[in-house]
Amino acid sequence: MMIHKKPKQFSKLTASLALTGLLSSSSIFAQHDPTQAFQGKLGKTLGETQQSWQERYTKAPKNAPNVVWILLDDIGFGAVSTYGGLIKTPTLDSLASNGLRYTNFHTTAICSPTRAALLTGRNSHSVHMGLFPNTGGGTPGYDGYMPFEKATIAEILRENGYNTYAVGKWHLTPPSDATAIGPFSRWPTGRGFDHYYGFLSGSTDQYNPVVWEDTKKVIPEKGKLFSTQMADKAINLIAEQKSLAPEKPFFLYFTPGAGHEPHQVDKYWSDQYKGKFDFGWDRYREIVIENQKRLGVIPKDAVLPERGPGLKAWDALSPDEKKLYAKFFEVYAGFLTHIDLEIGRVINFLKESGQLENTLVIVSVGDNGASKEGTFEGRAHRNFDPDLTPEQRLKKNLTLIDQIGTENSSPNYPLGWAQATNTPFKHWKQDANSEGGTHNPLIIFWPKGIKDKGGIRNQYTHLIDILPTTVELTGVKVPTVINGYPQEPIEGTSLAYSIDNAKSPSRHTVQHYEIMGSRSIYKDGWKAGTLHVKKQDFEKDVWELYNLNEDFNERNDLSTKNPKKLQELKELFDAQAWKYNIYPLKDGTIPLAAPTIFDHRKQLVLYPQTSQLFEGSAPKLGGRSLSITADVVVPEKGADGVLLAVGGKAGGLSLYVQKNQLWFTYNNGDEKVYATSSDVIKAGKNSLKVDFNYEGTESVNNAPATAILYINDKKVSEVKVKRSLPAVGFYESIEVGKDQVTAVTEKYNIPFTYTGKINNVTIDLK
Repeated sequence: MMIHKKPKQFSKLTASLALTGLLSSSSIFAQHDPTQAFQGKLGKTLGETQQSWQERYTKAPKNAPNVVWILLDDIGFGAVSTYGGLIKTPTLDSLASNGLRYTNFHTTAICSPTRAALLTGRNSHSVHMGLFPNTGGGTPGYDGYMPFEKATIAEILRENGYNTYAVGKWHLTPPSDATAIGPFSRWPTGRGFDHYYGFLSGSTDQYNPVVWEDTKKVIPEKGKLFSTQMADKAINLIAEQKSLAPEKPFFLYFTPGAGHEPHQVDKYWSDQYKGKFDFGWDRYREIVIENQKRLGVIPKDAVLPERGPGLKAWDALSPDEKKLYAKFFEVYAGFLTHIDLEIGRVINFLKESGQLENTLVIVSVGDNGASKEGTFEGRAHRNFDPDLTPEQRLKKNLTLIDQIGTENSSPNYPLGWAQATNTPFKHWKQDANSEGGTHNPLIIFWPKGIKDKGGIRNQYTHLIDILPTTVELTGVKVPTVINGYPQEPIEGTSLAYSIDNAKSPSRHTVQHYEIMGSRSIYKDGWKAGTLHVKKQDFEKDVWELYNLNEDFNERNDLSTKNPKKLQELKELFDAQAWKYNIYPLKDGTIPLAAPTIFDHRKQLVLYPQTSQLFEGSAPKLGGRSLSITADVVVPEKGADGVLLAVGGKAGGLSLYVQKNQLWFTYNNGDEKVYATSSDVIKAGKNSLKVDFNYEGTESVNNAPATAILYINDKKVSEVKVKRSLPAVGFYESIEVGKDQVTAVTEKYNIPFTYTGKINNVTIDLK
């Protein structure tokens, strides 16, 4: 056991806090110096000695419940059947019918900020996650380094005798830490989780995911959807804990990729919805709002807002558009119904193992509203040429319609379906000014602790309330010091007061929101917000004002009628912004990138033993010139295989040897370009190289390039790349001597491991 040496200032802090009554000396030393005083009696011999053992681990409060947090991704308020949507989610229906539906729950409008706020019970900018860990600027609200002084729920529960597990999406590790050499203190296992299984980035392919287990990259099982594999892992972890320490409660943080793009699911699931959405997105909204009124999750007098700017009426679409757009949504619906089944498998295991009765399950149906990232036409593949016109994108999608949802696609639905699944709200993901971006369903289920089964709760809530709610309901204590770090206050408000009292007034009365300059402030039912336009002066942003007590879905702007209230709220936002690190505002006009361990490196030398580099932490290989040189030894009988691969089927590049010829493939998602040598690589030591000469500038994306192949400095081939990518290897990473997750090209089968000897591969960044 490691004993930490206490610094002098720590002793002074301890004494100060003890004198003020904020903690006892025993509580701080229980965290910082776990060695307990010997309680037995020592003698010269064992016969004269009375033995004593330290407590093996901290004991949880008596009868403390297990805790399961489920966080889904990119799902609007009106998507799932549990809240009136037309996508079947029987597991969520059952949890809600036997638990509580919260109708006024809010997220941050985008993924990483939501996850940071949820896990810590503090506002996202307060824990340095104002946007993504890889896009943060060098200011406290955005640098992506979540402070240890603001512990996660896993750190708190583990200190209180829980086993802790995270399965699924993380997206909170800064690029400087996201390599095989760490540091691992901001990986899941460094923030309180005993075990982790999932993906570190914002999304991953469902058929060929990039998966980490604890701190090691692993190859998942082929032929099984990743959602299924995540549920398998969750069940296995719970079963293992139940077998080894049945007296201990556990915490499971289950965060699958559904319904973030890529929307991929076996045909069995999407076929269940075949033809079910042919009536279109306008009729969908009409049906869903009536369902929501009947369920009691929105007011009886609710009215749909106008169709969003630029959105076409369904009846105005062509037959081809209707066919294509219905297909997109059939796949999305199948994707969500499938993840509901996998959640059901985890819940059913808890029931079969006798644990469900005393398990607190909290489900946030979405980490933000429905996604607007699919554009008006939708997208069957990620790397469509951005210069395509809407008509060309539509035509491209139609040629790929049968692939949507399959392993050969990375689809996202069109904007019309985003608005439909956000019923009854306007706007969508990223729009922190709007209920459409931030208003999500919340389910709390606890058979032992909830009497009003199927109850509705209308109190205003925010995801920072989930941590203090869990703390209060489990009866655990939040240590004043965790791992040597004095803890700063939790910023959320426990919802425990509302569990048994539907009529209790809201206790969370003030809340701010901000994503990429779009921002808003809520206070006692009033809300002011502005949808920021990129590149526009922030001072020119136009603010709107709503009385949500009377106008819950923001239909009637009162800014001109009540300028005094608007000014009051704007001043409140300003005060909150200074307090919680929201300033300086950023909108991407000034590009920002978080530091990595490769910054300022002009050359990267990799060895075959190198663990694959996580895509967010590797040097930027897109939108620039570079050369790749492989120093190899070819045996007498020749050799085949990959020398270096970056990315995979969704886009990337590969330098490889096939039939003793040197090959280079560049895959931009739309097309693949090949260069190959007519010369045969001879046995012995060889230098195999590709020069990739980018013809754009750092600010010009998707520019053409030229790739030139060399064998021992002799030029052997040249090819023109019409469109290169600003980033390669979106889902996958840099691999030496193999191409392991998906193949950059169908000319070989993965992993296509090089059969000769690779001394090293050098990437020169020009």
